[in-house]
Amino acid sequence: MSKRRGQAVDRRIRLLLAVLTLAFLATLGRAVWVQGVRAEPLARLAQGQQREHVDLPAGRGTIYDRTGSLLALGERATTVYANPKQITDPRAVARVVAGDLGIDADPLVGRLSDRSRGFVYVARQTDPDRAARLAKRGLDGIGTYTEERRSYPQRSVGAHVLGYAGVDNRGLAGLERKLDGVLAGRAGSETVVRDPFGRVIEVLSREPEQKGRDVYLTLDHTIQAQAESVLHETVQKWGAKAASAIVLDPETGEVLAMAVAPGFDANRFGRVPVDRTRNRAVTDVYEPGSTFKLVTVAGVLSEGLASPSTTYTLPYSIHVADRVIHDSHPRGTEQMSVSQILSHSSNVGTVTLASQLGKDGIQRWIHRFGFGRRTGIDFPGESSGIVLKSEHWSGSTIGNVPIGQGIGVTPIQMASAYAAIANEGVLVQPHLVSRVGAETEVAPKRRRVVTEGVAATLKTLLRGVVDEGGTGTAAAIPGYYVAGKTGTAQKPDPAGGYSATRYVASFVGFVPATKPRLVVLVNVDEPRGSIWGGVVAAPAFQQISRFALQYLEIPPDAPLQP
Repeated sequence: MSKRRGQAVDRRIRLLLAVLTLAFLATLGRAVWVQGVRAEPLARLAQGQQREHVDLPAGRGTIYDRTGSLLALGERATTVYANPKQITDPRAVARVVAGDLGIDADPLVGRLSDRSRGFVYVARQTDPDRAARLAKRGLDGIGTYTEERRSYPQRSVGAHVLGYAGVDNRGLAGLERKLDGVLAGRAGSETVVRDPFGRVIEVLSREPEQKGRDVYLTLDHTIQAQAESVLHETVQKWGAKAASAIVLDPETGEVLAMAVAPGFDANRFGRVPVDRTRNRAVTDVYEPGSTFKLVTVAGVLSEGLASPSTTYTLPYSIHVADRVIHDSHPRGTEQMSVSQILSHSSNVGTVTLASQLGKDGIQRWIHRFGFGRRTGIDFPGESSGIVLKSEHWSGSTIGNVPIGQGIGVTPIQMASAYAAIANEGVLVQPHLVSRVGAETEVAPKRRRVVTEGVAATLKTLLRGVVDEGGTGTAAAIPGYYVAGKTGTAQKPDPAGGYSATRYVASFVGFVPATKPRLVVLVNVDEPRGSIWGGVVAAPAFQQISRFALQYLEIPPDAPLQP
């Protein structure tokens, strides 16, 4: 028995030895495979798990107004994220997180329950203090990191010009979009090694980020705020659809204010319709009505076809091809000089002057004043307006284009045209950006539109619109000579023809008229109760101009009336 038992033990030992030998050979083979054949791929895999390439976002440049006041800047914010794979009770965690951050817990439960994902956003760019309070709880699966959030400290002031940047700090509208390449800077990067717990143990390489450059605008936030306030009151008073205003320095082309009503808070751009954030002063086209008569009168004077005192016998209405053109208010046949045609805004008189220029002459002066093409203002989405080509003119076109119908312009085009007259006949390219970083200030393009003599004559004629019982007396400012023109234009009807109820009321002018420092344009879209530019828009022009004159300490140029 003992001999058999010994043989059995030997067999077991030999079997165990064979098993151990096979295991050793398998392990050795695996080691040879891993360290030899698979060494390089596995090394790359291990390196990829330990090493991580991290982007370092660059701080966005600050936007200032002409006085150095902050209009847009980056501020510190905290983003909270989660790893659902590390969260055992999503509902309980969602309640705690929502309470600390002040957000809704219900949508959060679904994101925290999705264990197929290793990263989800909990709250992007939230309040740092709230996020810090949450971080102190040390909840498994909840983490935070710091990033920059775009902030607009003046809220609605200049919002239509500034536009806004999104949560990724990229410009989405306005100057934020136009200048995104300048403001955004250049992102940096670094390569780090992490331990199994995700902690950084070594930084292998680092390329530092480069902050975006600062931008200085021509806007003055004080004039801008006042213009926005006046527009808001005007829209409220007249139950208007919208309104826009521009304050322009005719000598430099600098835009001191560009306002639109209704306004919006740039910090809450996502909560208002996109249509409300549009900068109508640059993008929207409208038929200008009588403010366009300046072009016809300028052409007639420049080509020596008439002088300010040249008189015409003008009936109340005239036939032009298949159309009847009449003045805004009934009257008998009258003798009117060119000066009176402009001051009383006579449609019949303007068409009479236009007939002397002819189609080619009218087209030539439309082009000369810059209508039908962009001004080149440094703002995205500028419209070139709508100008009918010569070959598309009908027999009646010369009866409506000279009086501002059948042609589409933008507010910035119209303001620039009047600025050329204010600036002794030289049109200066309007602009909103003064300089970028330490660069020299912008040098706008300049070109002559009319001679100094014609510009001086037009200044005098436009003063008559305000001073001598013309249509713009509500634009008068005590102590200053004001030159300008009213406009009352019917809006095209989608069904054809023109609407009998929808109008654009406008006034555009400059002050002090003897040495212009400011050009101010006001447009009011679809006012109710009154449609006339002299009633609706001229008072707004007066308020904006009077404030700007006092604020800029521009001395009076006219004696005060007792």
